Amino acid sequence: MARPIWHGAINFGLVTVPVDMFGATEDHTVSFRQFERGTSDRIRYKRVNERTGEEVAYADIVKGAEVGGGEYVIVEPDELDQIAPGRSRTIDITAFVDLDEIDPIHFQKTYWLAPAKDEYGKAYSLLLQAMRKTNRAGIAGFVMRGKEYLTAVRAGGDLLMLTTLLFPEDIRDPADELKSMPEITPARGRELDMAVNLIESMTEEWSPEDHHDTYTQRVEQLIEDKRQGREIVTEEAPSSPTKVVDLFEALSKSVESRKKRREGGGSAKPSAGSSKKPSVDLDGLSKAELEKMARELDVKGRSKMTRDELRDAVAAAGSGRREAS
Repeated sequence: MARPIWHGAINFGLVTVPVDMFGATEDHTVSFRQFERGTSDRIRYKRVNERTGEEVAYADIVKGAEVGGGEYVIVEPDELDQIAPGRSRTIDITAFVDLDEIDPIHFQKTYWLAPAKDEYGKAYSLLLQAMRKTNRAGIAGFVMRGKEYLTAVRAGGDLLMLTTLLFPEDIRDPADELKSMPEITPARGRELDMAVNLIESMTEEWSPEDHHDTYTQRVEQLIEDKRQGREIVTEEAPSSPTKVVDLFEALSKSVESRKKRREGGGSAKPSAGSSKKPSVDLDGLSKAELEKMARELDVKGRSKMTRDELRDAVAAAGSGRREAS
């Protein structure tokens, strides 16, 4: 059982609800060490004085802020501690906003909030249900590990969730980052209509369990293949950009492919006197679409397949299922 990473209370109006905070996410990225090529020698880093070349103890290192002209202001660790936000134990909700009004660019990291004790469950449940009914998020500030955070407290399933938000000054202005802002060319009527049709044909309910970190799975497979001395299977090259003159044709083919898929999907029933389902144009489907079909057909090893391998596996599995029926 995980231990809380923060203890405190939510304050809204005159109501105070003691809560514990737990991490809601974790990183599954494969961790690597560094070695010198051709050897089993680890690479190590040392903190070295650039003038003397001698290693410096961590306790003897201070921070320096550049103020221009190659000059630095040296700041001691205790000086930073003295001006840090106080050791706050409250999440003070100052306002409620419509959750849909928060631009996702502000979202940073999410935590779960649970009542600190069973006796606080009634007030906790009341806040959870009221926020769910109103689709509101409570905007609050709080301090954790010597740092101040702007947060959004919201209802999530059977728990309150706290998401740290980026401050406005943390978000870059794209006009300052890009060489030039893209010129938005007015779309021609039929192309726009076809693009809208394609979006509509690809629209489905959000299902997070359908999406997985396939790159990490491939990295783990690469490590295992090399350990076992097996051949390394490389991924196919990315698609080429669509030429402007082919844009409408590409959209049309995409819409037609989606239409055929719907007609020949798993929910479609064969017509009277026919034992076969309408065929699906697998060549026109994206890798993500093929992966979804592979899951529905319970294709083994699908997470490690290339797009072409997925297409062939889905075709074979679909054919086998039709013959069995």
